[in-house]
Amino acid sequence: MKTFSIALRTLLVILAVSVCAGGCGGAKLGSPTRVAILTYNIYHGEDANGGSNLDAVARIINSLKPDLVALQEVDKKTTRTKGLDLTAELSKRTGMHGVFGKAMDYAGGEYGEAVLSRYPVLYTKNNPLPHSAKAEPRTALEVQIELPNGAKIVFVGTHLDHLRDQSNRMKQARRIMELYENYDLPIVLAGDLNAVLGSDPMNLLSRQWSYAAQGDPQPTAPSVRPRRKIDYIMYKPKDRWKVVEVRVIDEKVASDHCPVFSVLELLPDGKGKNR
Repeated sequence: MKTFSIALRTLLVILAVSVCAGGCGGAKLGSPTRVAILTYNIYHGEDANGGSNLDAVARIINSLKPDLVALQEVDKKTTRTKGLDLTAELSKRTGMHGVFGKAMDYAGGEYGEAVLSRYPVLYTKNNPLPHSAKAEPRTALEVQIELPNGAKIVFVGTHLDHLRDQSNRMKQARRIMELYENYDLPIVLAGDLNAVLGSDPMNLLSRQWSYAAQGDPQPTAPSVRPRRKIDYIMYKPKDRWKVVEVRVIDEKVASDHCPVFSVLELLPDGKGKNR
């Protein structure tokens, strides 16, 4: 009888270890997983009063606790930011992994996009976007992330052309469509698209991407008195994501854009898996 009791306890321990190996302490692969997203054009590190906005931006990020952040207008060691690497500085202030994607050389350093991630970054790719000779170069900074439950997603931060003539934005939107047309992982696209809803670039992107706040498109710029929605969080495929929350943060001093925050839920695919 004693031998049977020992064997039973041993079997229970083995079963408990097997269950925990499948996901104790976190969401199981195949279950819905929430991902908090923030996009913010940080105006090359300068606030409305002409001072550094790094502490203010870091405070906003830390208060919202996003998992992924797309930052636009990011300087790296330029003279106008006194040689600071803004991605590294914000990474240090938030405790998140930081990735920079150069769009162009500028003022003795570099200028482009950045991504901050709370989770491990598996790879990064910086995709140049087409532009005319007189326009600023743009890029789509792509990272692949592994979530705590083992699911993998792709996160892309971008900043489309700002000129009144939307021909560059159309070229850049088409390139983004081409880049991510056949991806087999769920993707989130976030950034300053410099295009309002109903414009040709947004109509084009909306053929492939869905955007958060579709029923409540709050304006995001200029931050002092927002009139236009030009900052977006978008996702694909539509059936893999559910919008849990989306809001524009009322912040008037830290930048000339308002940050946009959203919580998305990654849903299992038809086979019950997250990848």
